Amino acid sequence: MDILVVGGGGREHAVIKALRRSRRSGKIYALPGNGGIAADAECVPVKATDVKGIVAFAREKKVDFAVVTPDDPLVLGCVDELEAAGVPCFGPNKNAAIIEGSKVFSKNLMKKYGIPTAASETFTDPASAVAYLKTASYPTVIKADGLALGKGAVIVNTFEEAEKTVKEMMVDRIFGASGEKILVEEFLTGPEVSVLSFTDGKTVVPMVSSMDHKRAQDNDEGLNTGGMGTVAPNPYYTKEIAAECMEKIFLPTVRAMNAEGRPFKGCLYFGLMLTKDGPKVIEYNCRFGDPETQVVLPLLQSDLLEIMLAVRGGSLTADMVRFSEGAACCVVLASEGYPKHYDTGFEITMPEVGRNEEIYVAGAKAEGGKLLTSGGRVLGAVATAPTLKEAVDGAYTLADRIHFANAYMRRDIGKRALAALKGE
Repeated sequence: MDILVVGGGGREHAVIKALRRSRRSGKIYALPGNGGIAADAECVPVKATDVKGIVAFAREKKVDFAVVTPDDPLVLGCVDELEAAGVPCFGPNKNAAIIEGSKVFSKNLMKKYGIPTAASETFTDPASAVAYLKTASYPTVIKADGLALGKGAVIVNTFEEAEKTVKEMMVDRIFGASGEKILVEEFLTGPEVSVLSFTDGKTVVPMVSSMDHKRAQDNDEGLNTGGMGTVAPNPYYTKEIAAECMEKIFLPTVRAMNAEGRPFKGCLYFGLMLTKDGPKVIEYNCRFGDPETQVVLPLLQSDLLEIMLAVRGGSLTADMVRFSEGAACCVVLASEGYPKHYDTGFEITMPEVGRNEEIYVAGAKAEGGKLLTSGGRVLGAVATAPTLKEAVDGAYTLADRIHFANAYMRRDIGKRALAALKGE
C-alpha cells in the first residue's frame, strides 16, 4: 500500500519509521516532511494546512491510505476532504477533531457527561473575565479556546499576571481567533501522565503511558516548550490507575462523543493529572502527541498499519495492540534560545544508530548534501532498553554523539520518573 503522511516533525518521523516496518507498506510520502524524514519517505513541499493541495496530490499519486497527524489539518477537515476524494484515512474527521480544536467544547463535554476534570468558567468578554479573576484563588490556569501551537495554557500566580494574560489573549490576540473565548480553570496538582489511545469509536485501546518534560530547563524551570523529552512507561501510572481511567475517563469520553453525534476514530490523547481526588483530564488531543509518540511507537510490537486500518474500518480489538515490557527515553536536542529566539542553518553530524536507538528529526532541512538545523526542536535521540535507567542512559549516550553548533538539551530527562521508581 502506498501511504501519505501529513506533517513534518519528529512525531511524523516516528510514525513513518513505524509504518515502514509493516509488511504491507509500499511507498511512503511525507507532506511536507523534512530533511531528516527524507531518508525514510519521499518528501513533497505541500504544507500540512494546504488541504486542497494534499487532496490533489493524493489523487494524482493514487495513494491507498493517508495518515493525518497534526492538529491543524485535522481541525480544518483534512480527513473529510481526503475521504470524500476516495482516500481512506487514519484520523478523526472535523466533527470529532473539535475535542482538541475547542477547549470550551471539550470542557462542556466533560461537565455534561461527568468526566473528572478541573472546575472552570468560560468567558467571551475580557472585562467579565477580569472581574471574575479578582475573586479567584491563585495559582489558576487561563486557556485560549482554540489551537495555539501548544502554548495556549498559562499558569498565573497573581491577579496582575491574570489580567495581563487576559489582555494578551482576548485583546491583543496573540493567538488570533483562538483567544476569542477563554477558560479560567482550577489549578490541579499531582503527577502528569500522557496516555495515547487507539479508538475506532467503540473500542478504546490505550498505548503505553508516558511522561513529558515541557519546561525548557533542568528541574522543570524556564519557559514552556513543545516538549524537551519523554520517557515511557510513566511509573506513576499503575495498573489500578489505568483501570480507573478506562472506567471513568476513556470509555465515557468515546461514548460521550458518540452521544453528541461526533464519533471519534483515530488516536485520542488523554493528558491526565493524578490528583489526590483521583485522575482528572487536563486536556484532550485529537492526534498523536509530540514528543510522546517518539517513545511510545518504538515500544510497539504490533503492525501499526494494520492497527490504523482496523481503526478506520471499525474492527479494532485489544489483542491487535502489543507493546514490549521494556522502557524508552527521548532526549530532544534543541537550538539554543528555544522557545524564544534561536539561530538556524547549522550542519548536523549524525552517528550510526545502534539496534536499540532511533533518531527522529523534527526541525532540519537538506541543503547541498548536508542536513542543517531549521527549527527550535531539531531532533529527538531515542533509546529503548529493558529498564528505564538503561533507556535514559542510552538516550543520552546517543544524544552526545549528535553534533551541531548551538545545540541545547536538558540533562535531567527521566530523573523524576527514576526517583518515582525508587519510591522517592
